[in-house]
Amino acid sequence: MSDHNFELFWKEAFNQLQTKYINDGQESEFRLWFRMDYIEDEGNIIYVGVASEFLWESMVSKGNIDIVRNKIEEISGQSGIEIKCKIKNASVVDTPVTSEVETKTTTKEKKVSVTPQELKPHPQLLERYTFDTFVPGDNSDYAYKAAIAAAQEPGKKFNPILFYGGVGLGKTHLMQSIGHYIYEQRKGDIKLSCVPAESFANEFINSITAKTTEKFKSKYRNLDVLLLDDIHFLPGKEAVQNELFYTFDALRNRNAQMVFTCDRPISELKGLADRLRSRFANGLCVDLQPPNYETRIAIIRKKLEIMKKDIPDDVVNYIAKNIETNVRDLESALTKMIGYSELINKKLTLEIVQSQLRDSISSSLPGNITVDTIQKVIADFYNISVSDIKGKKRDKKIVFPRQIAVYISRELTEFSFPELGNEFGGRDHTTMMHSYNTIENQLKTDSSLEATINILVRNIKDYKNSRG
Repeated sequence: MSDHNFELFWKEAFNQLQTKYINDGQESEFRLWFRMDYIEDEGNIIYVGVASEFLWESMVSKGNIDIVRNKIEEISGQSGIEIKCKIKNASVVDTPVTSEVETKTTTKEKKVSVTPQELKPHPQLLERYTFDTFVPGDNSDYAYKAAIAAAQEPGKKFNPILFYGGVGLGKTHLMQSIGHYIYEQRKGDIKLSCVPAESFANEFINSITAKTTEKFKSKYRNLDVLLLDDIHFLPGKEAVQNELFYTFDALRNRNAQMVFTCDRPISELKGLADRLRSRFANGLCVDLQPPNYETRIAIIRKKLEIMKKDIPDDVVNYIAKNIETNVRDLESALTKMIGYSELINKKLTLEIVQSQLRDSISSSLPGNITVDTIQKVIADFYNISVSDIKGKKRDKKIVFPRQIAVYISRELTEFSFPELGNEFGGRDHTTMMHSYNTIENQLKTDSSLEATINILVRNIKDYKNSRG
């Protein structure tokens, strides 16, 4: 123990930092990225306890160790403080974070470094999908914080959790981030499975053919964490849904963490068994929306940081302004431009980017979308036919999708109400106006409907772009 006795300064620094993060609405981030405990100090070195090397390295790379050290130096009036960590049940990890003054000083002290045994990556988790690489914004902040809370207290808080939204908005990223975090914290000593719903279904069907269903049940019903992607694949597959229902209940009884993703709200998932729907609905269902301009800027800069690349600000701003659909398209445009720059060995300029991305940007403009495309995508979404949307049937399951198709057609095309009437089976323009106004009024009070329409609009754009 040193004469300085930094423990009191440590506690005060953490109190001040926690208060600041709470006031800034970042309590979850504080709980996740400042998880260290004071152990002792020696000279100007403070030793802290951390749960894993992964967590320590993440806190160092994010600059949080710097934040703590600076606050302690500010409170104590001391300079040249160094923070080292001790992994619980392991030796000191020599990743010191020091002040600028101390960094320039040559020390004669010989430091002993012991590298803990490296944890093998989980074979079903993509290494790039972690909390550290996710960029939250207004579109995804609630989902991000919910994911952190679920990861910190698996099986206890937000269980199950369902992320829903269109393509490329970060559902799978957040789901796998939860898996990574739990896997790292448990040092791999955990039964975790991350699979697409289609793979789950195929594996179950194959187990019936091979007469190995008991093995299948034992595998999935004894997990600690189940991450199931794209459950919109399940409707219409009764036997698979039935098996998932019993798997769900078995895992819930074990307090196993369950995370699911879907391309739409659970209420809009037609052909799903009511009892399974209620299981999902009783958990936390969180939607992800397309990122706004500021978040798109942050995403591009984060991607550049990961890639260790640099491009001019006007290029960053142009890409962020013109690629509005989703994160995947944003990253694709950025990767394309960097690849082009390296291939022709020329620095990116605004003129080059405008030329190279012209087709990608123009294809996403609403003016190129047809009513036929809108009707096709909405009919598929609601498991009805285009002829139902254009026809005279008045069933509720057809009238509501028809009204949504009219509303979106009016929003995404230049058609007048009389013109839309011709596209919807020769209906009167007043009928078109009534359909449009019905949806417009519902949107004022129904946030889930807004989420559904946003998903449909993205699906319509994706459908059009996939066909050139």
